[in-house]
Amino acid sequence: MNLTASLRPLCAALLLSATAVMPAAAAAPATTIVADSPAAHPNFTVRVVGKGRPVLLIPGLTCPGAVWDETVARYQKQYQCHIITLSGFGGAAAPASTDKLLLNVRDQLLAYIKTQKLQQPAIIGHSLGGFMALWMSATQPAAVGPLVIVDSLPFMGAVQNPAATAEQIRPMAEQMRQQVSQGHLNATQQRQMAAGMVTDTARITQVTRWGLQSDPATVAQAMYDMYTTDLRPDVARIQQPVLVLGAWAAYKPYGSTKESTAAIFNQQYAKLPHYRLEMSEAGKHFLMYDDQQWFFQQTDAFLKQPGLAVK
Repeated sequence: MNLTASLRPLCAALLLSATAVMPAAAAAPATTIVADSPAAHPNFTVRVVGKGRPVLLIPGLTCPGAVWDETVARYQKQYQCHIITLSGFGGAAAPASTDKLLLNVRDQLLAYIKTQKLQQPAIIGHSLGGFMALWMSATQPAAVGPLVIVDSLPFMGAVQNPAATAEQIRPMAEQMRQQVSQGHLNATQQRQMAAGMVTDTARITQVTRWGLQSDPATVAQAMYDMYTTDLRPDVARIQQPVLVLGAWAAYKPYGSTKESTAAIFNQQYAKLPHYRLEMSEAGKHFLMYDDQQWFFQQTDAFLKQPGLAVK
């Protein structure tokens, strides 16, 4: 199986994510230091910025927390932003072990919320980060607040075949894991995939750089874990309201329409009790960059709604 060919459907399946860079003229937000014990969460690091209601920002595959810099700059005056960077992504040191990688990330994030005494923080998650937000909420429904899911699904493996099960997907996922872990993608291939996920040329360059700087074994395991974890039945346990922001413009070459892509989202989220789906007209995978004004309008209005906290 050709690696580039095998990864191309992942872009169409909303799987791959990376990071983007802030414009050179924009300064990174100031950091607020809080007591934290990184030894308690070896699979990620946290940067805390701002004051107010706590919000966790979880990035996608291969991206560090810097992907949220513009989002943090907007929200830091009214929210305390806990910006996550997963180990092994975007130049961060790889974890000591990739065994049960995303399961460990889930449990460590939930433990972080408890030890930091965060009262039902909202979570904004992009791609893998959105998947993680859903998993955290389904595991401990009362631990977190409202969710903003940016272009992600409960089960990536079933995008092309809704009847697919995790066991049916596992052989393909294993083959993909083996190939990705070998790190064969070169800069040209990385850039080709990045161009399918983000529009701006400078951001494509940054996406490519972070992908090349990520640890292949960690990326491979994260992809495998996502492909073989089906959260479609589990989202029924989520008590929080959820805003799902979807993209479809990048999938036109695959024959997708706004309606057909929205149908995939609604099918996958069918058991989620309280969600609203909004589809971007112009954005590719990085909606917070390609369709930034729309992204902020949707997120602003959702987070400001009264009564979002779970009782």
